Amino acid sequence: MQEQKIIQVKDKTFAVSIPESELKQQIKRVADQISSDFAGQEPVFLAVLNGSFIFAADLLREIDLHCEISFVKLASYQGTSTTGTIREVIGLNFDITGRPVIIIEDIVDTGLTMAHMLDTLKGHNPASIDICTLLLKPTKLQVKLDVRYCCKQIPDDFVVGYGLDYDGFGRNTKDIYTIV
Repeated sequence: MQEQKIIQVKDKTFAVSIPESELKQQIKRVADQISSDFAGQEPVFLAVLNGSFIFAADLLREIDLHCEISFVKLASYQGTSTTGTIREVIGLNFDITGRPVIIIEDIVDTGLTMAHMLDTLKGHNPASIDICTLLLKPTKLQVKLDVRYCCKQIPDDFVVGYGLDYDGFGRNTKDIYTIV
């Protein structure tokens, strides 16, 4: 039996819950589906910073399409809980009119950040908007969202790693860890 990998991030202890190998397998599955669904099109990927940067890089390397990527920054977390208030920090920097848009997010839990982003993007008249998330907490959703591409559904636990953080720390691990 393999020993459980434990890490300390600031004042919290975390144990591996999703190993890198499983993440890569699920990212490849989702990338293949997106490549198939958008064949012949040139989608715009909008990666939500800071958390999605590692996922976005790995996903885009698996996408077999002509596409563009840009980064937007929305904030709704403080410590281990959502604040419920969305602050747009960095906005969209090119025209998406008539283009399919795929939002890349690290985690969707309450859905409030994503709902705000969808409302903002609809005003730019894209051809379509789809959500692609690494992780989804379906039991935490407070708004109705159609998450078309999801690598993995998880329970309502606080997680770090693979781009996700705890007060800015813990993003730089290859695996995803759940608070103990």
